[in-house]
Amino acid sequence: MKRIDRIFDYIAEQSAAFTKETLAEREGLDAQEIADALGILRNNVSKELNELVRLEKVVKFGGRPVHYFGREALEQLYGVVLPAGPVVYESLDDCKRSLAVEKKEVEPFDALIGAHRSLKRQVEQAKAAILYPPDGLHTLIVGQTGVGKTLFAHLMFAYGKTMGRFADDAPFVTFNCADYYNNPQLLLSHIFGHIKGAFTGADQAKAGLVEEADGGVLFLDEIHRLPPEGQEMIFYFMDTGTYNRLGETTRSRKAKVLIIGATTEDPKSALTKTFVRRIPNIIAIPTLESRSLGEKLDIIKMLFTDEAQRVKKPIRISVEAVKSLIGSIGTGNVGQLKSNIKLLCAQAFLNGIDNPEYIEVDFRMLPQAVKNGLLTLSANRQALTELTKYLAEPLVVEPPGRRRLRTGDNAQDQQAFNLYRVVEDKVELLKGEGISDDLIKQIVATDVNVYIRQLYDKRDSIALSTRDRLLKIVDEPLVDFSEQISLFVQKRLNRSYRDRFLYAFSLHLSAFLKRMKDKETVPYSEIAGAIEQDSLYYQVALEIKARIEHHYHVTVPPTEVEYIALLLESSEDDDLEEKVIILVAMHGAQTASSMVEVAQKLFNTQDTNLIPVDMPLEKAPQDIAEKVITMLRGMNCRQGVLILADMGSLVTLGAEIKEKLHIPVRTLDMVSTPLILEAMRKADLAGMDLESIYESLRSFRGYEAVDSEDVPADRADDGRQEAVVTICSTGKGAAVKLKSLVEDVLKGTGRNVAVLPVGLVKLEDHIRDLGSSYAVRAAIGMKKPELPIPFIPIEDFVGGAGEQRLLELLRAGAPAAGHAAVAQRVEEGQKSIVVRRLCEESLTKFLTYLNPSKIMDSLMEFDRILEQELGKSFSNPIRIRIIVHCGCALERAVTRTPLHYEDSKEDVDTQKLAAIQKAVKVFEDALKLHFSEDELCFMANMI
Repeated sequence: MKRIDRIFDYIAEQSAAFTKETLAEREGLDAQEIADALGILRNNVSKELNELVRLEKVVKFGGRPVHYFGREALEQLYGVVLPAGPVVYESLDDCKRSLAVEKKEVEPFDALIGAHRSLKRQVEQAKAAILYPPDGLHTLIVGQTGVGKTLFAHLMFAYGKTMGRFADDAPFVTFNCADYYNNPQLLLSHIFGHIKGAFTGADQAKAGLVEEADGGVLFLDEIHRLPPEGQEMIFYFMDTGTYNRLGETTRSRKAKVLIIGATTEDPKSALTKTFVRRIPNIIAIPTLESRSLGEKLDIIKMLFTDEAQRVKKPIRISVEAVKSLIGSIGTGNVGQLKSNIKLLCAQAFLNGIDNPEYIEVDFRMLPQAVKNGLLTLSANRQALTELTKYLAEPLVVEPPGRRRLRTGDNAQDQQAFNLYRVVEDKVELLKGEGISDDLIKQIVATDVNVYIRQLYDKRDSIALSTRDRLLKIVDEPLVDFSEQISLFVQKRLNRSYRDRFLYAFSLHLSAFLKRMKDKETVPYSEIAGAIEQDSLYYQVALEIKARIEHHYHVTVPPTEVEYIALLLESSEDDDLEEKVIILVAMHGAQTASSMVEVAQKLFNTQDTNLIPVDMPLEKAPQDIAEKVITMLRGMNCRQGVLILADMGSLVTLGAEIKEKLHIPVRTLDMVSTPLILEAMRKADLAGMDLESIYESLRSFRGYEAVDSEDVPADRADDGRQEAVVTICSTGKGAAVKLKSLVEDVLKGTGRNVAVLPVGLVKLEDHIRDLGSSYAVRAAIGMKKPELPIPFIPIEDFVGGAGEQRLLELLRAGAPAAGHAAVAQRVEEGQKSIVVRRLCEESLTKFLTYLNPSKIMDSLMEFDRILEQELGKSFSNPIRIRIIVHCGCALERAVTRTPLHYEDSKEDVDTQKLAAIQKAVKVFEDALKLHFSEDELCFMANMI
């Protein structure tokens, strides 16, 4: 049984035993619990769980830790049908609210968009302010114009009623302080009232707003317009609960009023310090621009629904119009967005006055300022891709009680794939707006990319394979040819395309052949140049063009190459490349960059998910924070950011990133190169998520070192202890990692040679100082010291040749007693300790059933026999690739899931195949495991 099936069966069995009460207590099963029960590594369980959510078999509940529950069991437990697509809830309560499975009184804040997401903290502040004994906390709401401060105050009041804090008939009194700010006397009279004769024209006594609001809330909008004397009277009333009307000399009146103020200004500069100190609860409402895409779309839906209720007709909004509205969101916030939507609906109502079914809002009727929002959004591919999760078709909203309109023309249109139509419609739309050809090409390329991802994600049944689904739509010979092309593409581009390219290419090829049969031209040469002609995608597209021409005996026009290149770029399975971003943040002009460079060299990678952040001492922390946030905005950070910082302000960088970008962030201080290497290994090789990496690194104390206290030190003739120096930028980090590897190499010699890490700063001086106590036999690292000491570059040491040279240097300088041991170690052959160590670490993360430490001897022996049979010695990087691949093949042999070799086996090099067949006998003898012929062909090709 496959690993994913084992995990699903376990979840289904456990979920079926849950009751509503036990589900409320536990919210399902977490990854660690499943991993322990099934004996599978936690990161592998997490990977399969996310796949099960995508396959609509399991429901995911957020939180810490994340929990999972069987979808079918949840439906049966509550007697509901879950919506189509992957289902993710923030909590069980969120699930219940969504499914309306509990008939309880809904809290007023539940109707607030973002109450459980971006506004969660603000809502918690508001609830605490209302319930705080004895009479609540006076509150100041801060935010730009149009963010919803007044709405938030009303919801606080409604929540107070729900919780019994206010009576059902309690008053909510609103006063805009700006109305009387030029006349302080009249303003104070309005708030506190006045007695007869208090001022000219005061012919009779009048109660103020404070009396009117007794037992409820007084909402003071634009409170920063209160003059200082007014603020003084307000804060005295907040302190004592007493006040006097204008003209009275004693404060003998009492009222129980909760004051809620609102301002667009900074309270510290717009209000007196004494007044601000009297308001313990300040709630900041974020701008609409900073809210998530999902929340922006929810707000747009709500505003259109309000208009649909007014005109008593459904409203249909085109995808481009919705994108433009989202992209145009700026400083106007919800207020400006509401005005834009009202005007659009009014125009749409007039245009569609003869249509009894619905009114339509499309891109062409938008004001130019709103149309520009489409260009803004199209420039951000990540945002556009995220938006398609929520919006794949025109948005249709109806007034309450109306039967839902169909959003597509017919079911066939919803399933059809027509890349030509996507390009034609987009080009026609944008050309009509006078947009330049270069910009059109960029937008078209982005839209095609998003369209193909959405197409494959909207598959009709998870039970069917891609081939089975395709055979429902196109004929079998075309699918066979497309599969050949898909395999060619994977081999040619050396990366995973899985089923997405096969699905898209088959449907597109079918549409192309139909156009050729109907003698229709391939449209819109304006897309020429959307993909650079010197790019690999374009070159592969040309090769595919030749294969189509040869197979179908047709002439493929040049424009079609553009479409195929777009398919290649858009179909790449980049979801597999999503990794945690690692920020190495350190004080100093080049400190972080130097450490990252060493770590990348050690890993032989240039991964873009490892980013140095240098902070020169003269730079302000805020400047660094803004620079980092700007950089991260253009990256795929959905998996989160791990910050490895040294000290000070850099440790607090994560809070600002999390607040501005709304992504998960974790921070570890006391950064070192071993810590960076371990983070890279867990993110890249193991594919662990942010929380797993963070938890595992909290207890990381560096790589193991040899305990040599009880081993007598080897001495040179002059009595000094022998030593090897490892060099990197700081003398820590990579030098410590090298120290660990060098000590591993020396274990087999039976000798105790000191391994001393040093930094680049004053390198020669440090080594000379060490020379007084140690006989330095060699230096290993990133820079050759200008001293008469044998030097082994770091790349040679990790590459293999340097390891043997080190042993030979030690043999040359060894005392007679130790000479034989070192000589024996050298003569043992090319068994590389470095290779063994790195292979074992990698396989630990890749294998589920086999123990890497138990099979390493067999794997190393396999490598030795293979090199002997081929008469060559592999470099360490190649040796590592072969051994790790072979280890994974052993696991496939155990699980009986071998790879299938699709190319011609007749083309496989017979000499290499014979060598492999002889070498794998070591596994047959030691482990009783046999490789299939297909697996052997893959190994031959790898060599």
